[in-house]
Amino acid sequence: MTELWVERTGVRRYTGRSTRGAQVLVGNEDVEGVFTPGELMKIALAACSGMASDAPLQRRLGEDYQVTIEVSGAADRDQERYPHLDERMKLDLSGLSDDEVARVLTVVERAIDQVCTVGRTLRSGTKVTFGVSGAGVS
Repeated sequence: MTELWVERTGVRRYTGRSTRGAQVLVGNEDVEGVFTPGELMKIALAACSGMASDAPLQRRLGEDYQVTIEVSGAADRDQERYPHLDERMKLDLSGLSDDEVARVLTVVERAIDQVCTVGRTLRSGTKVTFGVSGAGVS
């Protein structure tokens, strides 16, 4: 299993890392060149939807189909959470008949609902635990 962690690199600035060698810069929204944690969550949701729908779209539209998935949602700062996230898939289906479009949309929605782990987790909620370890703390 891939291990993940963040390392502090400055004031409200971190680098997220994985044992596969990936890294992402994370920080406050007033820091240039970084994603905020909330932005990363939104990107994870959009990427998960894209990956979940990749195979069915590839079968119907060809290997080189183009898609962009936008995701938005404002934070509720009183509750410090995102009460609503909105995903929009931009996909050219102009070469398909109305029936073919309807089938593609059904298959895409079904695939995302069934295998997008990030979306399923956000919709169902999840238990999060937190602990501290270090000198004198276990």
